[in-house]
Amino acid sequence: MRILVIKLGALGDFVQAMGPAAAIRAHHRDDDITVLTTAPYVALAEAAPYFDRVWIDRRPHAFDLVGWWRLRRHLRHGTFDRVYDLQTSGRSSFYHWLMGRPQWSGIARGASHPHRNPQRDLMHTLERQAEQLRLAGIDAVPPPQVSWAALDVAHFGLSPRLLLLVPGGSAHRPLKRWPAENYAALAALAARHGLTPVVLGGAAERHLAAVICQRAPEARDLTGRTSYGEIVGLARIAWRAVGNDTGPMHLIVAAGCAATVLYSAESDPALTAPRGKDVRVLRRTRLADLPVSEVAATLGLGESAAAVAGGRAP
Repeated sequence: MRILVIKLGALGDFVQAMGPAAAIRAHHRDDDITVLTTAPYVALAEAAPYFDRVWIDRRPHAFDLVGWWRLRRHLRHGTFDRVYDLQTSGRSSFYHWLMGRPQWSGIARGASHPHRNPQRDLMHTLERQAEQLRLAGIDAVPPPQVSWAALDVAHFGLSPRLLLLVPGGSAHRPLKRWPAENYAALAALAARHGLTPVVLGGAAERHLAAVICQRAPEARDLTGRTSYGEIVGLARIAWRAVGNDTGPMHLIVAAGCAATVLYSAESDPALTAPRGKDVRVLRRTRLADLPVSEVAATLGLGESAAAVAGGRAP
């Protein structure tokens, strides 16, 4: 059989789809599997042991008729026997019609293996995807893991006992971010306990790293300097990670790193939180109200609020 898996993004969603991807590979052990994703996740998809090839969806705009025609032709030429739509969006469901209606696992109208649970949007992503695949005949869905993506990180010259800090997140949702000053106070506290804070994120988040490194000179700023594979490599040797509800935290947890993940009212951990063997979730309606001392306690760095200079007392 020729199988297509659709997972367009974002990063956290792509990572959480790796358990289902492993299950699909196990179920279709001798079949040919293609994944359709977007450009930012091609390197991850190519590294994954679950796919025979990677296709890029360039996501044509509504009135890009030539783009839609090219996408339709490309998908139909794939002659896929079955599609597992792990994106389950209106856009990806439209591809069911675009492709001439092959066997389909998802929410598209007329799907051969529909996921019609009316509570599906209230389920955690991992449970929702597992139920979708169970209805398509795939019973065993493992947790996502990305050890296969790990790249060597020796060139960063980092000492042992790393504390990964992920202070960024969606630029258009700033309320999902714990204040950079609080990360700075946590980094200074961690350094006093012999840890090396390492700040991760995109180039657009270098200003956050600057705030942290000014307060904690022992911290290393790797914002804009790591690939996804290098983040996985760092996560596999790190002592722990602390970060906001953002894609790299899913990558870090799926690499097996212990983590503390910070949530505001902007998102619901019951639906999206990364799951791992040692994951702590802390939540406040406003993340600015979450004290440094409470986050530090999840790391075993219990000090008085007064000792956490620059933090917020409980």
